[in-house]
Amino acid sequence: MVFNEDLLLLLILVFVWAEYLWELYLSLRQLKIYKTNNTIPQDLKQMLNENSFKKARIYGIDKSRFRIFKELFNIILTTVILYNQWVYTVWSKSEAIAAFFNISSDQEILMSCIFMTFVTVFNFIVNMPFTVYATFVLEERHGFNKQTPGFFIKDQIKSLALSLVITLPIISVAIYIIMLGGNMFIVWLWLFTTVVSLFLLTIYPSVIAPIFDKFEPLSDGNLRKGIESLASRLNFPLSQVYILEGSKRSVHSNAYFSGLFGGKRIVLFDTLLEKHDETKNITTGCTDDEILGVLAHELGHWKCSHIYKSIVLTEVNLLLLFTAFGLLFKNSLLYTTLGFAPGHEPVIIGLIIVLQLILAPYNSLLSFFATALSRKYEFEADNFAVSLDYGKELKSSLLKLGKDNLDYPIYDKLFSAWYHSHPTLLHRMENIKKQMANKKEN
Repeated sequence: MVFNEDLLLLLILVFVWAEYLWELYLSLRQLKIYKTNNTIPQDLKQMLNENSFKKARIYGIDKSRFRIFKELFNIILTTVILYNQWVYTVWSKSEAIAAFFNISSDQEILMSCIFMTFVTVFNFIVNMPFTVYATFVLEERHGFNKQTPGFFIKDQIKSLALSLVITLPIISVAIYIIMLGGNMFIVWLWLFTTVVSLFLLTIYPSVIAPIFDKFEPLSDGNLRKGIESLASRLNFPLSQVYILEGSKRSVHSNAYFSGLFGGKRIVLFDTLLEKHDETKNITTGCTDDEILGVLAHELGHWKCSHIYKSIVLTEVNLLLLFTAFGLLFKNSLLYTTLGFAPGHEPVIIGLIIVLQLILAPYNSLLSFFATALSRKYEFEADNFAVSLDYGKELKSSLLKLGKDNLDYPIYDKLFSAWYHSHPTLLHRMENIKKQMANKKEN
């Protein structure tokens, strides 16, 4: 059998369609659970009533149907792009744009920047209807969206601009390294991406995040004193506690700490703080003690070095990916399959073909194992919070946040194993209860 362009294209399409059909199967399994499970789990009856449980079910159904439709659109679009060799068409359009600005097609780095700008803007436009629907229909219908059209437009423009500002220089240097790095280019490329990723992680809290959200220092009071006391107890290098004005975007809640080196900042969404809506006669958010329970969990990630472990694993994966790229990207069949003439082999096209298409099965398996590892880390962080005697507060906060965020608590096992980076609420409740019992016995 001759391995030619048609066979390679068929194999690529088999890979992407196999993953799509698998994920469609998982989504349909979960959709069935949304539709058929009407009974509140016993462990959650203290916090969930029939009305809130029903709302969570409907929200889950709507999200699931939206996911299925969006993924169907994406797989059809991917198939059309590959079958019709639109990648080469876009490259040709990029050459025409370059010629308009008197840029020679031999200037591969500039050509690649034009090509990636074209691709980024195309993806932005194609995905915009889904983004608008998710924000102003799906989230709005269930009471989560707080964005005005003006805020939304500004947010999207800033996201697009920032994406181009960050990615184009990185791509340019990466292509330069590949073109001139000789036999050692894999090592130089890996070192470059490592330095860049660490740099971006370092500047994100103070430079990038404020572009999108407003941060205010947490005012003095019992909560601030409690957070500082908890940080001091653990020798956590706390530099500041901020309130993020997330309510301008959504009523979903969160809390996290940031800072890779040196002092670290704790960030609380303003929606996490307890509030009483007199018009609806409902209370949302968490008490000060419950917020401390949430932060005990987050500091568990720091104490267990989960961030640094994840960085190490990411870097190992990057080295493996670049090694595979180095072995494969000179194969002319990769380029002629997408419509390029023999001998015309742009580096950026090789990166896309190898890292996103040829290695698609590897990426899927890696994502699965990374998700499983993330769930393990979440259990460890919960256990750490329990060891600090915050088990009761953590349980209560998780129940409240699950209720506020309309988190449907029942999930198909396969769906959860494939998608969930966090254990389900029921699994976390069961684990915390077990850890508290063990601590009491000891």
